[in-house]
Amino acid sequence: MSVAGLRNGHHSFCNIQYQVLPSIDITEDPDLAASSPQPSDLSPHNEQLRLLTDEGEANVPLQTDDPEFNETLLEAEAAIDEGFLPDRIYQGSSGSYFVRDRERSIIGVFKPKNEEPYGHLNPKWTKWLHKMCCPCCFGRSCLIPNQGYMSEAGASLVDDKFGLNVVPKTKVVGLASATFNYTAIDKAKAKSVKFATERFPDTLGKNMKAGLPPKIGSFQMFVTGYKDADFWVRRFQEDPLPPAVQKRFQLLFERLVCLDYIIRNTDRGNDNWLIRFDKEKSENPEECISVAAIDNGLAFPFKHPDEWRAYPYYWAWLPYASVPFSEETRDYLLPKLRDRDMVQEVVDELHILFKHDKGFDKNLFERQASVLRGQILNLCQALEDGRSPLQLVQMPLLRIERRSDGQSSKKSAFIQRFQDKYPFFSSC
Repeated sequence: MSVAGLRNGHHSFCNIQYQVLPSIDITEDPDLAASSPQPSDLSPHNEQLRLLTDEGEANVPLQTDDPEFNETLLEAEAAIDEGFLPDRIYQGSSGSYFVRDRERSIIGVFKPKNEEPYGHLNPKWTKWLHKMCCPCCFGRSCLIPNQGYMSEAGASLVDDKFGLNVVPKTKVVGLASATFNYTAIDKAKAKSVKFATERFPDTLGKNMKAGLPPKIGSFQMFVTGYKDADFWVRRFQEDPLPPAVQKRFQLLFERLVCLDYIIRNTDRGNDNWLIRFDKEKSENPEECISVAAIDNGLAFPFKHPDEWRAYPYYWAWLPYASVPFSEETRDYLLPKLRDRDMVQEVVDELHILFKHDKGFDKNLFERQASVLRGQILNLCQALEDGRSPLQLVQMPLLRIERRSDGQSSKKSAFIQRFQDKYPFFSSC
């Protein structure tokens, strides 16, 4: 994929007409605000998780209708209380942790907000050194800093809304553990509170909860039996899959492509999406092979990359990306992507999720939404034209922005803008 290829393809897509979405003010809609669950709705028996602030106090309850996820989280908290603490994952550039159950099995991956690559409590010194010694190359200018945990949960939300089923269930929760990276002040406070509650259990112990403050972060359900895509792709090239299994894998690959393209994932290598393959079940393709898209924390940019790096999708160089989208994918996804109400519903739910972050900015979210709408438009066009994933990523980049001139109506609520600036490097 080259910059020249992108520019040369510009004119062939200039006639794309965007089907205008309904004009909905997602920031001031009273019905939208009323849909958020209220603190009074919380009870020990219902299935709701609490979204926590950095100080560990409840901010807004985040409702979920997933009993399995709730049960997993409760098991994780019980295991921590009994001393089965999360283990830090030493790969990667941030503080992330394998969370275990009381049987010592891994059940989830927790990524605290303040231990993200550029968070102030990131326990890995490489990013601190990067920031100190090379500030000109610090971070990704197209992404909002320290919102990786929201991006992880947002990718799961998009996956669920469009029925792609490739992202392990991920939500924003609060967890506390001695193995997390805390400040010296937090550790000292926890030690003092613990001493006081143990010393005066009949007085202070009834009113004070000992321990470290919970950290806000993303919690992703752990998937077992998977290996890096790079491992299996090499094996499949040496030992091709049976035709029925290959067809199933191609379908799953296309769903991964659609997810990454919609959320504009800037960090999709062949080492952070997974494949599970069981040759003994080759007679049943759906049980034989499956795909999991993990590490979605560097998605939802507020602009397309336009400076030094392009952050390409590395699956675009795989042979599967040269195969046109299947009829099954077109029939399954196109009705959803064309549904104006559904697209707006996705944007609204992302808004509800993202606005819980302390650094939420309404204008930046509108820019994130404009990129997402543009990606959906391009994906619709590629599916309609029978293009391949490789041809999809070569289409001209565009944004669908909300009109701000006071002349918007249901027929002209948005305006289409093509990308006019491209990064210096197109392959990294």
